[in-house]
Amino acid sequence: MNHKVLILGAGGYLGWPASLYFASRGYEVLAVDNDSKQFLMQETGSRSINEPPSIKDREIPSSLQSNLTAEYLDCRHFSQLESCLRKFQPDTVIHLAEQPSAPLSMQNFDKSHYTLINNLETTHNILWAICGLKKRPHLIKLGTMGEYGTPNIDIEEGWLEIRHNSRSDKFLYPRQASSLYHTTKIMDTDLIWFFVRTHQLAVTDLMQGPVFGCKISEDSFGELFSELCYDDIFGTVINRFAAQAARDLPLTVYGSGNQIRGYIALQDSLRCMELATENPPQPGDLSIYNQFTSCLSINEIADTFVQAGKEVNKSVTIRRVTNPRVEKEEHYYNPQNIKLLNLGLEPHPLDLEAALELIQFCLQHRSEINTDKILPSVTWKK
Repeated sequence: MNHKVLILGAGGYLGWPASLYFASRGYEVLAVDNDSKQFLMQETGSRSINEPPSIKDREIPSSLQSNLTAEYLDCRHFSQLESCLRKFQPDTVIHLAEQPSAPLSMQNFDKSHYTLINNLETTHNILWAICGLKKRPHLIKLGTMGEYGTPNIDIEEGWLEIRHNSRSDKFLYPRQASSLYHTTKIMDTDLIWFFVRTHQLAVTDLMQGPVFGCKISEDSFGELFSELCYDDIFGTVINRFAAQAARDLPLTVYGSGNQIRGYIALQDSLRCMELATENPPQPGDLSIYNQFTSCLSINEIADTFVQAGKEVNKSVTIRRVTNPRVEKEEHYYNPQNIKLLNLGLEPHPLDLEAALELIQFCLQHRSEINTDKILPSVTWKK
C-alpha cells in the first residue's frame, strides 16, 4: 500500500493508537504532536495509566518502524504545518489536534480561552494549508456527538431535511453543546463546511461518542495498550469507573445517572477512522458519520461495573454526587448511526466482558491510580 496518512495530534489517547493501527495495516504514517496534552496534565495534576513520553521519544515497535515516523509539530504555527504538508504530501490527514476535555474548558478563563483559540486556530490552519496543495488530501476531522446536545427529536447523521412554508432544503443538524469544548467542535464543523463549499475540499467529520478502553490491538503487532486517563479532567466515565472499581472506591454517578450518551470502544474508533479513509467523499462534499456503537445511561454503565466487579471478587458500590455540569438529566436521546455499520464496522459494545477487561487492566496498575484525582473538581456554573 502506498497511501500516506498524516495524523495531527498523534500523541493523545486516540492519536498514538491510530498511528500504530494505520502503520500496522501498511499505510505510510507521519505522526505529529506538540505535547500540549502532557503540559495540560502537568498543570492540572491530571493522571493516567501508561503516561506517554514526548512524541519524539515514543517507542515504535520494530515491525512498524518502516511505516511510522513520529515528529514534533505545533499545528498553531501555520508555516510549520504548511511545510509539513508540502513535504509529506499525504493522501489523508486525520485531525485530532485539539484540546479534548470538557471540564478543562470550563475550569477558568485561561483554560476556556486556550480551548477556544487552540481548537479553532488549529482547524483553520489545517484547512488553509490543504487549500494550498496541488494534490489536496482527504481531511478526516474528529468531531463529537456532544455537538448535538440532547434534543427532543431524533438525531440524524449530520444533516437534516427541513420543510418550511412549502419549501425544503438540507442543513447541518442543529447543534446545542453543553460545554465550551463541545462548542468549539460546533464552530469547527461550521468552519469546515464553509471551506468545503468554497474551496471544494473533501472532508469527513466523525461525530464520536465518549471512548472507552485502552487495548490498541492484539492481532497485527502484539498486545499494546494506550494511556488510560481516569481523573476528572481527561478521564471518560467508563474508564473512571474501572479505576474506581480497581481501587475499591464507589462509582461516582453525577446527579440522577439517567443521562444517556452514545459510547464506542477504542478499537472501534480506530476502525471507523480506517473506514473513513477507505471511503472518501468527492471534492465539495462533507460526509458526516455518527461514531458510536451503543447508547447507555450512566446508571446502566454503573450497573455493568457492579456486575463485572463480582467476577473478580470486588464489591463495587455506587455513590451519587451533585452533578457539576449543566445538562439535562432526564431527556430523549435517539441518535442514528447506520452509515459506519453499512461500511462494515463490527461493534464491540460495553458489556460485562469489556467492563471486566478494563477492571483487570486497572487492577494490574492499581498502585499507579491516584485516588485524589478522581472526584470532580470543576463546576460549570460560576
